[in-house]
Amino acid sequence: MAVSPEGTPCWADAMFGDVEAAKSFYGDVLGWTFGEASSEYGNYTQAYVDGKAVAAVVPPMPGQEGQSAWCLYLASPDAAATAAKVRENGGEVLMEPMQVGEFGTMVLAREPSGAVFGVWQGGTHEGFEASPQQPGAYCWAEVFTREPEKTDTFLSAVFPYRVKELKDDAVDYRMFDVGEDTVLGRMKMGDEFPPEVPSYVNVYFNVADCDEAVEKATKRGGVLRFGPMDSPFGRFAALSDPQGANFSVIDISTTTGEMPQTGDVS
Repeated sequence: MAVSPEGTPCWADAMFGDVEAAKSFYGDVLGWTFGEASSEYGNYTQAYVDGKAVAAVVPPMPGQEGQSAWCLYLASPDAAATAAKVRENGGEVLMEPMQVGEFGTMVLAREPSGAVFGVWQGGTHEGFEASPQQPGAYCWAEVFTREPEKTDTFLSAVFPYRVKELKDDAVDYRMFDVGEDTVLGRMKMGDEFPPEVPSYVNVYFNVADCDEAVEKATKRGGVLRFGPMDSPFGRFAALSDPQGANFSVIDISTTTGEMPQTGDVS
């Protein structure tokens, strides 16, 4: 698998206070299996679908205990250069470029409205191995932000995105393209989000049956936040896992309605 083009989501992981519980939950809901924990790298444990790497879970490092959350990594050919761009454009570098053995180099950053994301310069670990069409695999992501102008300006300055907006008066939504591929969405947070919920990146995992995944998740202690709802992109639902990490599931094979119109943003 080739290294992803700059700005393309290429990996996702999450810290959990109880890694075994997280493995059990996601194994049931998304059909993941797990490799051996890598003690050399903080017991980092990769998740697989049909033998292909799709994500990872890891216990918190000392001092990093807190709310569990999924982190999306965007591909970069030069993590240090991307970190510099983050700073130059009003973002914050939370973790300086750190080489992870021969696997690659990572950065953790926060965009100006507060959403945390990662940057990954691939080495031997290039990122997702399963295609988005495969149930259990990463499929899509959106930045939920209260300050869309800040987020849009920042993302376009740091990564080589072409920006499109959804032609829909009911929603403030933009999409970011790399080449011919749409790789990321941006949604303005409205009053439906409690004020204490900060801006964040929401990751979607593909499932064969949205309703079945929701049923499994809620039976295991997950919380249904939104949906299930039909859309032209698939039937989807937003959830929180039992340790509080937000994520969404989507059945991309079950679509309803026509694709919305989009227009380039000048």
